[in-house]
Amino acid sequence: MSLMSRRQVAKLPMLALTAPAPPLQPLNRFAHMVQEHYVSHLRAVEEANVRRQMALATKADAEAYVAHVRGEIRRLFGPRPPSTPLAPRITGRLERDGYDVEKVIYESRPGFLVTGNLYLPRTRERRPGVLGVCGHSDAGKAAPPYQSFAQGLVRLGYVVLIIDPIGQGERRHYEGNSMGGVAEHLRAGNQQFLVGEFFGAWRAWDGIRGLDYLLSRPEVDPRHLGVTGNSGGGTLTTWIAALDDRLTMAAPSCFVTTFRRNLENELPADTEQCPPGALAAGLDHADFLAAMAPRPVILLGKQSDFFDPRGTAEAFRRLRRLYGLLGAGDRIQMTLSPGTHGYGVDSRTEMYRWFNRWTKVSDAQEEPKLQLEPEAALRCTESGRVSDLGSRSVFDFTRAAAEERAKRSSPLIPAVTAALKLPARAGVPDYRVLRPLSKRNHPLPFTTVCAVETEPGIQALLHRLGNEALGGGMPAPGPAAAILYVAHLSSDAELREEPLVRELVAANPDVPFYACDVRGVGESRPDTGTLGSFQDPYGSDFFYASHALMLDRPYVGGRTHDVLAVLDLMGSFGHQQVHLVGRGWGALPATFAALLSARVTQVTLKNALVSYHAVATTERYTWPLSSFLPGVLGRFDLPDCYSALVPKKLRQIEPAGA
Repeated sequence: MSLMSRRQVAKLPMLALTAPAPPLQPLNRFAHMVQEHYVSHLRAVEEANVRRQMALATKADAEAYVAHVRGEIRRLFGPRPPSTPLAPRITGRLERDGYDVEKVIYESRPGFLVTGNLYLPRTRERRPGVLGVCGHSDAGKAAPPYQSFAQGLVRLGYVVLIIDPIGQGERRHYEGNSMGGVAEHLRAGNQQFLVGEFFGAWRAWDGIRGLDYLLSRPEVDPRHLGVTGNSGGGTLTTWIAALDDRLTMAAPSCFVTTFRRNLENELPADTEQCPPGALAAGLDHADFLAAMAPRPVILLGKQSDFFDPRGTAEAFRRLRRLYGLLGAGDRIQMTLSPGTHGYGVDSRTEMYRWFNRWTKVSDAQEEPKLQLEPEAALRCTESGRVSDLGSRSVFDFTRAAAEERAKRSSPLIPAVTAALKLPARAGVPDYRVLRPLSKRNHPLPFTTVCAVETEPGIQALLHRLGNEALGGGMPAPGPAAAILYVAHLSSDAELREEPLVRELVAANPDVPFYACDVRGVGESRPDTGTLGSFQDPYGSDFFYASHALMLDRPYVGGRTHDVLAVLDLMGSFGHQQVHLVGRGWGALPATFAALLSARVTQVTLKNALVSYHAVATTERYTWPLSSFLPGVLGRFDLPDCYSALVPKKLRQIEPAGA
């Protein structure tokens, strides 16, 4: 290729000058703020957890610790549903070399069908039972890794019940779509928070009822009852181990690490993997297995897993010390096999050896030869969907719970305050003055951007339009009236593009106009996780909302706190009559702040959610977990808030449905 001529080179600047200007991108100068805020919280939780464990010195101390974490976990997972009739049915049977497979359907809740395969050794003797729980494979119980461990165990002499997770295998409920398990888990699970339910508890209850079914079978020896699973199944193994005292052994694979490692590695987790309040209670993954102590547990991991094996080793060290104090050091073990995430033959073999050690059912040291079945052969239903048998869905239960919880009568302000879990505010917050950026095409000169420290490590980005800049010192007292706009996704972009902003500025030329990015949007929109995944089901907005719930500090509560702190700062500028405006996601913290602040004298909401009830009763909703409050429908709903804001001249523009 020849070099360009001087004449061609000389033309390059002219070409650059005539090229169209690239579109302005929203500002994002605090992209790691939210990540580091939660990292600091989780490090503090973990340090306190380790200190408590290191303070244990005697067997009595260890027993008290086990009782404590067991009680906390069961409190967080909520009261057990009634053990209603399982109504089991066997819809088919496969006869294989030395064992049979029964196709079983049972009801873990009335009308809520669970499909499973029961692997039975061909013997008249009672045999140890194992519950198998699956990871995130669309095929559920028929996926090769899960078929493999079930078939391996039955060939060694175990009775194995392996069940389909909600949203996988034969238990998909969303009509007319091809959602994978993760998507159904998040869609059903996020929605459940509104009615005070936790999807992980539902998943665990399916397994606990599976243990009920196993123990109803005469082939099962109740003295030996195990549970195992990989990835999402490792999660369920860990949760069930903490919740069911009948288990005698457990083998979670490719899940157990630490909450801190997952966060620092920007690893999102399903709704069921994020127990609400767990971090506030000081719990970590190891504690869910500590609740099972001193019964035998083996941690199965992979050296190159995305569930960080360093965290697996840390969890093991904590458990080994606890088990040692209990005089059961031989009942806890860990293996980290070569390779990446999965329940490969090496991990399965370690599981077989571990279970054999305690049951004596076999002395085999290797996995038996397997012959996997096609997915269709293991189906319990003709169509491959329990919904065709009339099974209820999680959404059906959520909708019914929302209708029931609509019958409430609580004082509004205490109910809102209790739901938001607001941190304390200590007077006027400090702020930084950032350098202004010119040529952003805002409706008025873009004179000031402040980073308002609403709590340690969190800044709300406050933009002020007008002819008077705010300096680093305290400004001269301004007019009593001001407008504060709480952005949907970006103050900078919405100041340039949102018609409501131009309308307000034009109608109030002499009123100072402020626009605010609360945490996690606009200038603090996280750039963690997969590129472009901010609003995806598994994206960073969900990621931090789920951690906020584990800390018992709902994300929308934190965002409301940001607005209230900004109002405190505006009060110090002399603004005691604030017209609070919120759009989209920003309309929710604006609503709650307007209820709680006497400085707010007028409220305008655009595209505000009509009600939480609408979300809980709509199968395909679009609002994110970051906008939800746990158990809110047992306390109040948004129309209650809107009615209370009528005296503040509430104006609603284009309300948004679910």
